[in-house]
Amino acid sequence: MATVWFWLVALLLTVYVILDGFDLGVGAVFLYVARSDTERRTVLGSIGPVWDANEVWLLGAGGSLVLAFPRVYASSFSGFYLPLMIVLWLLILRAVAIEVRGHVGGPVWRPFFDVVFSVASLLLAVFLGAALGNVVRGVPLGPDGYFFAPLWTTFGIRGPRMGILDWYTVTVGVTGLLALAHHGALWVVMKTEGETNRRAHRVAEWTWPALVVFVALVTVLTFRIQPHVPAHMNAAPVGYVLPALALAGLGGSRWLLRRGGERGAFLASALFLSGMLLSVAFGLYPMILPAANDAAASLTVHNAAAPTYGLSVALRWWIPGMLLAAGYTAFIYRRMGGKTSAQGAEGEGY
Repeated sequence: MATVWFWLVALLLTVYVILDGFDLGVGAVFLYVARSDTERRTVLGSIGPVWDANEVWLLGAGGSLVLAFPRVYASSFSGFYLPLMIVLWLLILRAVAIEVRGHVGGPVWRPFFDVVFSVASLLLAVFLGAALGNVVRGVPLGPDGYFFAPLWTTFGIRGPRMGILDWYTVTVGVTGLLALAHHGALWVVMKTEGETNRRAHRVAEWTWPALVVFVALVTVLTFRIQPHVPAHMNAAPVGYVLPALALAGLGGSRWLLRRGGERGAFLASALFLSGMLLSVAFGLYPMILPAANDAAASLTVHNAAAPTYGLSVALRWWIPGMLLAAGYTAFIYRRMGGKTSAQGAEGEGY
């Protein structure tokens, strides 16, 4: 049952990155792809009906983690206190910028909130990538299962003075930014027309080769820094299906984009993100939060899970709740299909 919950949490995080990832990516490329106020309202209108609903999947993942693996929650939320507060503030600033810019006028305030929205989105993409890098690298867990790591120290990846940011986690953070910027640009391509569409097309083209390079680099570094990942992949070769899907998605996004398959390119990018994230989960299993300096102190599905009976009861409530969330998500995306117009965005308050 603990293994089931491990994969449910991984699945929820994957859905969150796919859905909220594209609107974070839209924010990261926002100032380049949308120049005039009309273009910016159109781009914001393309994510307006869904950006806050997308964050429900992060809440679902966090709630499932608390329920299924309370020791991981207790350890990670205390050890990552400072970066979690930074992420919270970035989420707040981003939400305020989206909502308020449509209710203020003048040559100062709207551009100001546009910059806040874009910078907050960009930094969130980097911090979420760096968070994944910390989980893969491991954290300085003590025998009691707790740790504290400052935001940065020497930028080294081992030792008693490890920081949240080091050369590896920053590299993963940049990879995350490139992946979400590419994903977001493909969303703008799919949802807009005219010059905005062409600029987003260029961003998708420019970010693709850089993303290929960084994905290859991070893969090599991960296999060296966290030897458990290649060991588990080699022990269960079926796991290599997941990185193969990621490569197919990455290549497919480029191929389809160049042939005018806007929706297919976006879905291929979603396949890439799914393959990458699930590959990480498969490689780390059964570890949830590895210990960097003492493998025996790692939190795993075996020593961090709630009692089996509680997990079984919770699963019966989790299934209908997630079906409702999935049904609503499918409904709203179906209703907002097609290109976004400036008139429609204005009607939504953007």
